[in-house]
Amino acid sequence: MRFLSLLPVLLLMLSLITHRSSSQTVRPVRDDVGFCWDATQMDRLIAYLEKNEGHSPVPTGLIGGISPHDDFLYAGRVYIPLHRALRAKEVVIFGVTHGAVRKEIGDPKNVLIFDSFEKWKGPYGDVTVSPLREYVKARMDTTEILVSNKAHELEHSIEATIPFLQHYNRELRITPIMVTAMPLHRMEELSVKVAGILAEYIREKHYVPGKDIVILISTDANHYGTDFNNLAFGEGAIAHSRATEHDRAIASNDLAGPLDSRKIDSLTRDLWGPTYADQGKVVWCGKYSIPFGLLTLEKIASTTLHRSVVGSVLRYSDTYTEGVIPLKGTGMGTTAPFSLKHWCGFVSVGYK
Repeated sequence: MRFLSLLPVLLLMLSLITHRSSSQTVRPVRDDVGFCWDATQMDRLIAYLEKNEGHSPVPTGLIGGISPHDDFLYAGRVYIPLHRALRAKEVVIFGVTHGAVRKEIGDPKNVLIFDSFEKWKGPYGDVTVSPLREYVKARMDTTEILVSNKAHELEHSIEATIPFLQHYNRELRITPIMVTAMPLHRMEELSVKVAGILAEYIREKHYVPGKDIVILISTDANHYGTDFNNLAFGEGAIAHSRATEHDRAIASNDLAGPLDSRKIDSLTRDLWGPTYADQGKVVWCGKYSIPFGLLTLEKIASTTLHRSVVGSVLRYSDTYTEGVIPLKGTGMGTTAPFSLKHWCGFVSVGYK
């Protein structure tokens, strides 16, 4: 009888322990409005995008890419040209460390941020974190990395890519890495280390870059308007035209074509102000994730494939130009408005 009276208490304790264990091993969703976490609705979104945006040939032989992380109903048309070409079972994702996250975690600099979750949420079930993450962490200096589940819980730039990646590969394994603010010489130093470790892993696993593993970089392009303290081109329709044209020029000049150190140096000069910590004419949230990811990709290709990398801009657009994808009943929404006073650009690029 005493056992029966204690049974509800024991069950409650077991439930709490199970919940606590689960919360420690599975990284929770950060944005359940702008992104899609339901399999049926993700299938609907992809079907709509492939029907309406799938006329161009699917890129082949990609070993890396740059993906948006804005709301799917805004940026879906820009996600799809890249993600429909990515089928590798392992994806190393270099994400942003947004300002709100930096504020919460003490604004670390000159380091890469890792997590210790076993899995991340996905619309088709939990996504396994690759053993590659621990492989990299074990070979990095403590001065080069920070391990923070809190940072990864707060940051949305990596999770944005997971529903698209998982749609095209249910066996997906990820290595999530957030990039903090750092000058170019520090990026060079760390990218040599990371690329060497990744190349070693690729050789040990007998992987083929592009087929078995790809490098994905998360970013959105210019954030324009008074809300972003960014009026470098003025206000109104003419400013929007000039600012988006400037974004396109950055993509064309710095992200497309043969990838080398001079191009990456040009990219940092276009994305940064007088120093790496400043703002120039644009507010790209991937101002650190892009150059670091490209430096790493360039070195991996040189080491494992013994060749250079060439980029192709697949699509560029912005929230004001695109508006909202007319797909109803998905459970998705938008997390910010769009107007000539507040808009965000996004770009997708493929590298082979």
